[in-house]
Amino acid sequence: METVIDLESVSKIYPNVRALDEVTLQVAQGEAVAVVGPSGSGKSTLLNLLAGIDRPSSGRVRFAGIELNGLSEGGLARHRRRSVGLVFQFFNLLDELSALDNVVIVAELAGVPAKEARRRAIELLELLGLNGRQRHHTGSLSGGECQRVAMARALVNRPAVLLADEPTGALDSRTGDRVMDLLTDFHRAGQTTLLVTHDVALAARFADRTIRLADGRIVAHQQAQTTA
Repeated sequence: METVIDLESVSKIYPNVRALDEVTLQVAQGEAVAVVGPSGSGKSTLLNLLAGIDRPSSGRVRFAGIELNGLSEGGLARHRRRSVGLVFQFFNLLDELSALDNVVIVAELAGVPAKEARRRAIELLELLGLNGRQRHHTGSLSGGECQRVAMARALVNRPAVLLADEPTGALDSRTGDRVMDLLTDFHRAGQTTLLVTHDVALAARFADRTIRLADGRIVAHQQAQTTA
């Protein structure tokens, strides 16, 4: 299978902190990979590098065939809009906009024509069970509904990779299970996904492969067990 994420000897050094230390990692198209580890292990730094929010201090980052190291700031912004879907723990929605508009605006910023952006947004929100909530401002929605809007926003531009940063961290266990079921459905439909979580059990349930980070290094790989 085609490699979508390719990190080669990547390090990220902040003043007095080596957040990532010589990390090499490949993720294949259609794969679901979970990254686990304690606070400060480098999980969020890894996501920031893949999203083009930050740049490595050394090493190479390739994403969907694009060498991120050489991109300008504008190029990295286009990369985020077109190739990456981001789902955060605290949703990061615009509360003054409706659920529908939160999704449409992301597609339009990526250059999708308004009519097509609206069609995609409605289709995703219906798929995620928000058919009757599309015109509600996100400030009036429940946490689970907000996370589903955030998932629609992340998927509307048909990203090469969905990056999910603790997507159930702000939800109760039942709602979190529902969100993970939806992520699993998208993965089964072929969506490449990289999930960051502190929850080892959740990672084992969702991912084809789990990677453990500690002190900025990959210290373990675990392939999901398959049943006959």
